[in-house]
Amino acid sequence: MSEIRFDGRVAVITGAGGGLGKTYAKLIAARGGSVVVNDLGGAADGTGGSSSMADETVKEIEEAGGKAVANYDSVATPEGGEAIIQTALDNFEKVDIVINNAGILRDKSFVKLEPENLEAVIDVHLKGAFFVSQPAFRVMKEHNYGRFLFTASGAGIFGNFGQTNYGAAKMGLVGLSNVLSVEGAKNNIKCNAIAPIAKTRLTEQLLGAMAEHLDAEYVTPLVAYLVSEQCDVTHEIFDVGAGRYARVFLGMAPGWTTPDAVPPSPEDIAANLDEIRATDGFTIPDSIAGEMQAVMEALKARG
Repeated sequence: MSEIRFDGRVAVITGAGGGLGKTYAKLIAARGGSVVVNDLGGAADGTGGSSSMADETVKEIEEAGGKAVANYDSVATPEGGEAIIQTALDNFEKVDIVINNAGILRDKSFVKLEPENLEAVIDVHLKGAFFVSQPAFRVMKEHNYGRFLFTASGAGIFGNFGQTNYGAAKMGLVGLSNVLSVEGAKNNIKCNAIAPIAKTRLTEQLLGAMAEHLDAEYVTPLVAYLVSEQCDVTHEIFDVGAGRYARVFLGMAPGWTTPDAVPPSPEDIAANLDEIRATDGFTIPDSIAGEMQAVMEALKARG
């Protein structure tokens, strides 16, 4: 395969002042892309703000001969999202790539989680990705090209103690990515999600001794591929960390269909639960149409 480059492409990367986002920005810029480095510069819990983190990333990119501009708007409001994309348009006249990476942590067990800490996390992760992606999507449709990457998490896909707010927001991003992949298909807009495991300022204290094996640089190559022109994959989720790369998928099993057109009893469900839960013969629908097709086939089989 020829070298994957980003010459002539414009990437918007949120939360690019440090951690994973910074590595993405530097690699894309090193391979010819122009980058909008967005970072509010706040603490890990989302409080505070500073221009220094975004400015430092831009400085490092420019010193290496790349092109980048800083943006300090919050992703958590519609106005902030619009301003971030406008920065790309003002400086580079378009946007080809959006990597929704900005995030905060406010971990607490479910019974102790205050509403404000639910709202803050959803505002940054889920609403933030929506607010940045919507204006970008409009621009991409005009150019018939686009690449979105959403940062999900195993905390949402698989579950993790003390992260109900974070897990809910992260799984919401999977849904957002899935729908945009369907809506963007005819305009060559591809959308994927990753569940990264990496040492960053948000995760270092959580990972313990394992952190030394989880350098953020292991995640970056997959991200670069997924937002490249060469990528023809869409509507997928990837688990990545420590040099391991694997697809995660939501499958649908054949299940059990009632033998006649009469709603079953709860006892019928209990009696057939093993068949309902069995995973043999699963499919991976590419949209809700695949789910409906399975229902139609079950009805035909019933006769």
